[in-house]
Amino acid sequence: MCRTSSYLNDVLQKIYIMVLVYIESPKGQFKKAAFEAVTYGAKVAAALKTTCVALTLGNVKDAGILGEYGASKVYNIASSNVETFDSQSFTTAIANAAQALNASVVILSHSANGKSLTGRLAVRLNAGTVSGANAVPTLNGGFKVQKSVFSGKAIAEYTIDAPIKVISLMGNSIPAQKTGHSVAVSALDVAVPAPRVKVISTRTADGHVPLPEAEKVVSAGRGVKDPQNWGIIEDLAAAVGATTACSRPVADAGWRPHHEHVGQTGVAIRPNLYIAIGISGAIQHLAGVNNSRVIVVINKDPEAPFFKAADYGVVGDLFEVVPRLTAAFKKFKAN
Repeated sequence: MCRTSSYLNDVLQKIYIMVLVYIESPKGQFKKAAFEAVTYGAKVAAALKTTCVALTLGNVKDAGILGEYGASKVYNIASSNVETFDSQSFTTAIANAAQALNASVVILSHSANGKSLTGRLAVRLNAGTVSGANAVPTLNGGFKVQKSVFSGKAIAEYTIDAPIKVISLMGNSIPAQKTGHSVAVSALDVAVPAPRVKVISTRTADGHVPLPEAEKVVSAGRGVKDPQNWGIIEDLAAAVGATTACSRPVADAGWRPHHEHVGQTGVAIRPNLYIAIGISGAIQHLAGVNNSRVIVVINKDPEAPFFKAADYGVVGDLFEVVPRLTAAFKKFKAN
């Protein structure tokens, strides 16, 4: 059996020619997810004993920095047809790049754009796919990829038998690691169709770290009682250095903008720290936050379901607990 397993691994390593990582670059810049994806790609390439290359689209600043996170080369497609995101144009560009470079594994971030590209790429490349992977694939008996299922309550392992694999990486699953040095960026000339969708205008929330990228999140629910009381939530978030979020009832009531709604029907997040204030912890909310590394719950109801998912819990009136917690964080930072 050991000989058979070793033979399979040798065969697998021979057929993989390259790992290609598509890197998102909104407004020509990279975010944390970009460096996580390259780190993940480098680890996959190391397991397969091959190389990892990065692909950027459009006008990108300092793309060579991706080499610091494990990319041996960086390619850029500078077509005017990829200046604004269009899933069909981007799919064609990435698929054509993968074929031109003879890539056997294509990796993307499991972002909003990544989700719209993953399935399309798999169809275009006739590939096997796993979306939302959270661990480096293993090669013992096949190419096996893990991901969370049942709203994070279990881990499933999938074996991809197809010669080409397409994987999207769940954010905050693999810490970004600097293992190399900056590399030169090479232009890649592939066919890119004109987008079918014309973007007239774009409105984005500026001035804070977007929820999918936030490492610390302070969130509140109806326990705040009135939108005029939201100031104590913002004060705590500022003291912690966190992004604010809310439950669905709060967003539906118009207390907070909908882009702050986290949960099954809102934004799914995976921060290192999630502080839930005055939120009961309905299953729909938990589905979007239970992959957080540390969950702190503040609620005056000791029977609140959220306490079952919490790493730390405080039973008490949020109007008393939160200001004291804010003061404690400020004092800690001052020392």
